[in-house]
Amino acid sequence: MASTKKLLICTFLILTLALIAGLFPVHGEGEIYDTVVRLHVLANSDSDEDQALKLLVRDRILEVVGPAVENCSSQSEAIAAIGGIMDEIELAAEEVVRAKGFDYDVTVSIGKEYYPTKTYESCAFPKGEYVSLKVCIGDAEGQNWWCCLFPTLCLSAASDDSSKSNEDAFVSAGLTSEQYKIITETGSTKYKIRFKILETIGGLFK
Repeated sequence: MASTKKLLICTFLILTLALIAGLFPVHGEGEIYDTVVRLHVLANSDSDEDQALKLLVRDRILEVVGPAVENCSSQSEAIAAIGGIMDEIELAAEEVVRAKGFDYDVTVSIGKEYYPTKTYESCAFPKGEYVSLKVCIGDAEGQNWWCCLFPTLCLSAASDDSSKSNEDAFVSAGLTSEQYKIITETGSTKYKIRFKILETIGGLFK
């Protein structure tokens, strides 16, 4: 009787561990942070004029950066492509600022930056450190604007109803299909738990 009870307990523990293991991230899911390049634009202030200017600067930057990264197949390629046109990006942003009658300075940099959890129309990214193209307008004390610059979610995914095309872009950039599901299927229990675990891990680097 005792041996049968021990066997049942062992079986129960094995099944429980198997179930839990299915909810935890598999090896490599943390690479979500090391696959994308984010865009972060900070307005001079929260005034209506400065917020409107921020969006104009954003649009111009996307026009400049979009063609440079659209054929990139990895984060490293995208970083190199963006790094090669930093002067052009800064000049384009400054031209927009001057054209609207402002004399704000514009600074552009690329590097690791901490992001909060951010949800877009078709996916959500866990909080944590990401490579980021950061654009500061003037005092940069206004509300932020974030998006995923690579793969080009900024340019197409927000207006594209085809999740398949978005998945192709992210898989081509280095995510597996399973990793892609973590950022697009966070409503399911399985991926919600995996997403939260990634957020917890990402939060350790804040």
